[in-house]
Amino acid sequence: MAWIYKTVSLGNPQQYKFRFALWTSPMLGVLIHRRFGISLSRASVCRLLNQLGLSAQRPLWRAYQQDPATVERWLREEFPRIRDMAKAHKAEIWFGDEVGVRSDAHAGTMWAPRGKTPIVSTTGARFGLNLISAVSRRGDFRFMGVQGRVNAEVFIGFLKRLMHGMRRPIFLIVDGHPTHKAVKVRRFLETVADKLRLFFLPPYSPELNPDEHVWNDLKNNGIGRKVITGTEQMKQEVLGHLRSLQKSPLFVRSFFHAPSTAYAA
Repeated sequence: MAWIYKTVSLGNPQQYKFRFALWTSPMLGVLIHRRFGISLSRASVCRLLNQLGLSAQRPLWRAYQQDPATVERWLREEFPRIRDMAKAHKAEIWFGDEVGVRSDAHAGTMWAPRGKTPIVSTTGARFGLNLISAVSRRGDFRFMGVQGRVNAEVFIGFLKRLMHGMRRPIFLIVDGHPTHKAVKVRRFLETVADKLRLFFLPPYSPELNPDEHVWNDLKNNGIGRKVITGTEQMKQEVLGHLRSLQKSPLFVRSFFHAPSTAYAA
C-alpha cells in the first residue's frame, strides 16, 4: 500500500516504461501485477486508490523547462520586493500578456449520437486576431486588438494606452518575451520611468500570471463555443466578450484567487 501511494504521488508513468504521462487505473493495475503478481480489476484499483486518499483529478500543466527554484524565489523574494516597492511609490501592480485567437478553435462539449464524433463546420479558411491585455487585483482590465504580430512598437502603443488616465504609477509584470525586452521598449521606458516600470515573471511560468485567465475565459466561454464565419464576426465576438469582462471587476478579481495566482491577490 505504501509503495503504491509513493509511486502515484511521487512517480511518473514514464519512469516505469509507460508511454502515457498520466496515471490511470488500468496502468496501475498493470504495474501492481508486474511488481506483486496480483491481478486487480479496474474497479478494485479505483477502490484501493480511494482508500489511500487518492482521487482522479485534472492535472495542472507545467513546462518541463521551468526551474522550480526560480519560481520559489519569485514567490518568496521577488514579488514581495515588487509589492513593497509599489507601496513605497504608491504604484499599482498590473499583469500583462498577449495571445492569438484563431477562427477554427473551439472548446467544450456537445451532445451527439453515441460513438459518432460531432463535427463543427468552419469556412476552411483560417484567420486570427492578436490581442494584448493587462489586469490588476482591483478588477481593472485593459485590452487592445492588434492587426498583425505584436512587435516592440505595438507593445509600446499598448503601454501608452495603459498609462492614459492613470493617476498613479504602474508596475507592469509580463513574461520574458523578446518583444518586452527590445531596445525600443527599454528606451521608451526610460522616458516614462516615473509613470511605468516593467518587471518579468520567471521563465516558462504562465500559470503565475493572472492575465492568462483572461485568455482562458475568452477561448472557453467566448469564441470557443461559437462558429466563426468571418474576420469581422470574429472581431465583434472577441471585442464584445472582452468589453463585458471590463464591466465585471468581481470576475476579473477572481483571476487572482486561483491556486497559482493567489500570491498576487
